Amino acid sequence: MLLTLKPEHKKHVLLLTEHTPQVLQDFCKLALDYLQKGPNIKLYNAAAQKLEVDVSIIKNSVEGVVNLLLEACRYKLSSEDFRDSIISLGFSEQQEIILSKLYNVKKDEILDTLTNIGFKLPEYHDMEWRFEVQIASRTLLKQVAPLITLDLSIKNSDKDNNIEHVLLQTDPVNLLHLTQQLEDALAEGRSQHIRRLSRVIK
Repeated sequence: MLLTLKPEHKKHVLLLTEHTPQVLQDFCKLALDYLQKGPNIKLYNAAAQKLEVDVSIIKNSVEGVVNLLLEACRYKLSSEDFRDSIISLGFSEQQEIILSKLYNVKKDEILDTLTNIGFKLPEYHDMEWRFEVQIASRTLLKQVAPLITLDLSIKNSDKDNNIEHVLLQTDPVNLLHLTQQLEDALAEGRSQHIRRLSRVIK
């Protein structure tokens, strides 16, 4: 699989093909610093003066390397696929060796980071329920109005696994409808079509 970059991203990456392997090595160091600490304008200014270019070019080139690594990790490219992607972009053999070494060294760390910063949804923890029936009121002396009260316990992983309680109240008809919708969604999730999509996304 070859990596496909967006036009703007590709333009920033291709700026690096014009430099020597030593300069590319310096950009790799700036990219590592970016991944660990974020952008460093002071270093970018120094690099811009050294190469006699505008600081925005340095910034874009560093972000180009960072985005290249992130995209490669997101698609979990093998070393061979990453190498072929770099060559197809127009990098020389020496430049490809430098970028491949960076990718192979930092791949696992970047994947761990991407997993940790991923969007985490609250998780189901427990549920209690109570069935209530109203059999009369001042206006209606004879009636049956069943209600079901649910106490959902939700574990929020972004808040030190704190348990939050969500109270819901519904009638049996709506609860049956909700149950049917959830069962349909589970059945759809187990379908061959969804399984094929999951394999493609992974």
